[in-house]
Amino acid sequence: MNQSLLIIDAQQELIDGNQEASAVFGKEQLIRNINIVIGKAKNYNIPIIFVRDLDVAEGRGKGFQVHDEINVPQEAEIFDKAATNSFHGTELLSHLQSKEIEHVVIMGCATQHCIDSAVRTATICGLDVTLVSDGHSTTDSDVLSAEQIIKHHNETLHGHYNVEHFSIVRNAEEDLFNPTHDSYR
Repeated sequence: MNQSLLIIDAQQELIDGNQEASAVFGKEQLIRNINIVIGKAKNYNIPIIFVRDLDVAEGRGKGFQVHDEINVPQEAEIFDKAATNSFHGTELLSHLQSKEIEHVVIMGCATQHCIDSAVRTATICGLDVTLVSDGHSTTDSDVLSAEQIIKHHNETLHGHYNVEHFSIVRNAEEDLFNPTHDSYR
């Protein structure tokens, strides 16, 4: 099975915050877990893709770049997006299809926006998804704490399906590139 690691909006300013926005919840653990999963992907020769949001740091400078504590492999692909959804207006889906990817492991920010839309869209587009439960984060909203948002999405997206394809939620320590989707079918 062809697989890919998809890391969304793990950008310096989004993770660390700025004058207007706070840092994401558990940023040290998020960065650590992203690096753990990158290491696993490299061990399995799994292609690694980063998606950057052009709204972060106005699409330029250090704040726009992938966080400097994340171990970005030289061979990683990078796509930039203008929308919340990583698949909208980008070549991401055609790239995944050209590589015959069937399973994506998703990590990054922000849980209730870009992560949620990527997980749901990927299943609609014919991919099985593993969302890393401790590999995505966000900030508090006016209604819920970041921790509540993360827990809610982990619960909601575990078993989310579009008949043939669905998402499961596993933690960073698990063997994420040994997908267990078939045991749920």
